[in-house]
Amino acid sequence: MLARVTRKMLRHAKCFQRLAIFGSVRALHKDNRTATPQNFSNYESMKQDFKLGIPEYFNFAKDVLDQWTDKEKAGKKPSNPAFWWINRNGEEMRWSFEELGSLSRKFANILSEACSLQRGDRVILILPRVPEWWLANVACLRTGTVLIPGTTQLTQKDILYRLQSSKANCIITNDVLAPAVDAVASKCENLHSKLIVSENSREGWGNLKELMKVFLCHPGWSTVARSWLTATSTSLVQAILSLLSSWDYRHASDSHTCVKTKHNEIMAIFFTSGTSGYPKMTAHTHSSFGLGLSVNGRFWLDLTPSDVMWNTSDTGWAKSAWSSVFSPWIQGACVFTHHLPRFEPTSILQTLSKYPITVFCSAPTVYRMLVQNDITSYKFKSLKHCVSAGEPITPDVTEKWRNKTGLDIYEGYGQTETVLICGNFKGMKIKPGSMGKPSPAFDVKIVDVNGNVLPPGQEGDIGIQVLPNRPFGLFTHYVDNPSKTASTLRGNFYITGDRGYMDKDGYFWFVARADDVILSSGYRIGPFEVENALNEHPSVAESAVVSSPDPIRGEVEFIQELPKTISGKTKRNELRKKEWKTI
Repeated sequence: MLARVTRKMLRHAKCFQRLAIFGSVRALHKDNRTATPQNFSNYESMKQDFKLGIPEYFNFAKDVLDQWTDKEKAGKKPSNPAFWWINRNGEEMRWSFEELGSLSRKFANILSEACSLQRGDRVILILPRVPEWWLANVACLRTGTVLIPGTTQLTQKDILYRLQSSKANCIITNDVLAPAVDAVASKCENLHSKLIVSENSREGWGNLKELMKVFLCHPGWSTVARSWLTATSTSLVQAILSLLSSWDYRHASDSHTCVKTKHNEIMAIFFTSGTSGYPKMTAHTHSSFGLGLSVNGRFWLDLTPSDVMWNTSDTGWAKSAWSSVFSPWIQGACVFTHHLPRFEPTSILQTLSKYPITVFCSAPTVYRMLVQNDITSYKFKSLKHCVSAGEPITPDVTEKWRNKTGLDIYEGYGQTETVLICGNFKGMKIKPGSMGKPSPAFDVKIVDVNGNVLPPGQEGDIGIQVLPNRPFGLFTHYVDNPSKTASTLRGNFYITGDRGYMDKDGYFWFVARADDVILSSGYRIGPFEVENALNEHPSVAESAVVSSPDPIRGEVEFIQELPKTISGKTKRNELRKKEWKTI
């Protein structure tokens, strides 16, 4: 893993970048075969024909999931499950859309009654890939509560920051993270309800598994339940349970009326990964993801109700909402998930071989680790479409994957703040290393510092046109941070914070985050191209290239691991700080 590079290497990188811009290097790559899309004819028709009306009221649970339930009952949908979960212990769970609806309505009743949550209240959800994570997503939609996902890699300090910043009223987690929550709960004045997903009870917490089984019927249940959920005394809990023993009870009710949400109401808040500072709270509406991600599901993932979609993203990030909730269910496809506590390449390869997964989505790092294994010994009988997002994928990885599986990897580019911005779509020629062409949701341009559109071949900031009409697949604002929200606008464009260029064929190429670009003797150098070259060396697992202030010489440094955010992205700002402290 490299932290420093020589001036000679930087000069080589600049030459490489120039060649890349004008197509000389890219031309060395042979043309790749294309796959036939299921939902559209070609890229041009997709862009031209895409239209999506935005109703005044919209709720994904009612207007999408419940509609699939109706089609399922009427026999107008393939027999695919809506949700398919497995773990490495051999346990397995499948739900139809009808079962997903019933269970999520029970969960919604718990949020509304047992936790006394009101429409607009905020719920932090920190769970691994367990079924309750998906139920919580849908239950929040049904109740109009605002979902705030978090990764299970959060520390006690991270949890405190998120609870205080979001002013969350409820938290749902497991027995691994519950102690960290208890340690900081007294500092979070808005937090009044805690739900735990566990086989064991915990003082001061409502056990979700038990609450899903039994829902007490009594006018005063809501008030008493809150006391139970926030109790700090074991004797109080026992007294309440003794009192409730004489009351009428029944199985948790799945009778629940979905709230009528306006399309522009806040649906969820996603914390960014925090590569260059404290994570920001990104607000999305019921339509920005619930309708906007139809672009991902219909075109980039090219899903149908017959498909089984497996996305390996961590449940704490917006990419999981992209490809593990909204995109596949918009299309009526099956969401498949494997609860792996840690990344195991052989387990992923075995799963792709054993189960009828048709669409696979994972980060470039995962693909890089997979191609280091003997993939040829596995047979992916059902797999027909592979996609990648989160960071640029290097051409060497895509070539190795194609040579070993016969399948291309279709790279997509987007952010927590957006739906798909650019992508490689079926039917398109794939240019290795390119993020593809703009999705139908956005008008994407390369702009200069004044917001003027730059011609092909010139590097600039990647922007999305937001004036005169703001696209609905875009976030509304950074919560409680108006100055940061305002800083994303330049002229008629939302500025993504990424640098890139567009070639003469309309393909977009990523150069770097705007604050990662290296300046050397007046030249601007994108670290991604240098990292591509370094990654091809067999001794390099991964690389991160940053500038060094040494005026005379540079050096190459190998380290055991690169500093990462909890989402797995390299903290180049920390590497830069280390370099500049040496002078």
